[in-house]
Amino acid sequence: MSLLEVDDIAVHFGGVKAVDGVSFRVEEGEVYAIIGPNGAGKSTIFNLISRIYELTRGRIMFDGHDVTKLGAHQVAPLGIARTFQNIELFDHSTVLANLLMGRHLHRRTNFIQDALFLPKVRAEERAHRQRVEEVIAFLELEAYRGKMIAGLPYGVRKVVEIGRALAMGSKLILLDEPASGLSVEESQEVAYWIEDMRRDMGLTVLMVEHDMSLVSQVSDRVLAVANGRMLAEGTPAEVQAHPEVKAAYLGTEVAA
Repeated sequence: MSLLEVDDIAVHFGGVKAVDGVSFRVEEGEVYAIIGPNGAGKSTIFNLISRIYELTRGRIMFDGHDVTKLGAHQVAPLGIARTFQNIELFDHSTVLANLLMGRHLHRRTNFIQDALFLPKVRAEERAHRQRVEEVIAFLELEAYRGKMIAGLPYGVRKVVEIGRALAMGSKLILLDEPASGLSVEESQEVAYWIEDMRRDMGLTVLMVEHDMSLVSQVSDRVLAVANGRMLAEGTPAEVQAHPEVKAAYLGTEVAA
């Protein structure tokens, strides 16, 4: 059984078929990328998996659970974390505080225990802080730990958002254009981190990305979509050589 199974999913906004009949499987420990031109429906697929959008049809299974009818707040505890194409952080909080937000779903204490700061609360806080410090070390964010998000460079904020997802301790991480807006050097760092996520953390990665160099470097398999529909699936080389993929990226006449 695959870790993530997406079967014939579709979402229609009025007469617009943003996603129409997309199916794929992501195996445990795999790096799977979804590519396509702007407006192809890539981020919409992410929003369907993370249950931000309701499906018009289809089914989504994760780790043996049918998540098709679940709410967005019910998906994260099952083991799915994500980043966003547009960075979603708390600008007036520190890097450390933003990363600790990723531990919120693991809180097991109640209001009374928190108010009295009982030993159970202190032990839990230490465990959360230890996990976050491991993420800070992994992403080399030590220099930014106490800094406010609002004053940080764009590239660092992108890394912090990845860090918050990692702090959740999930099985599957959805990376929505992790290299968008980054320099060549920063994109290479992202490639190293993705490889380490799989090798050292045992994570499965589902990624939407335009940077084909990054996709080719880290992905086991690739799905190409355009206009909400599937074009091709296979290795990065196979998908990039597919005539329909070339047509979607370059134009039919040029591809021919």
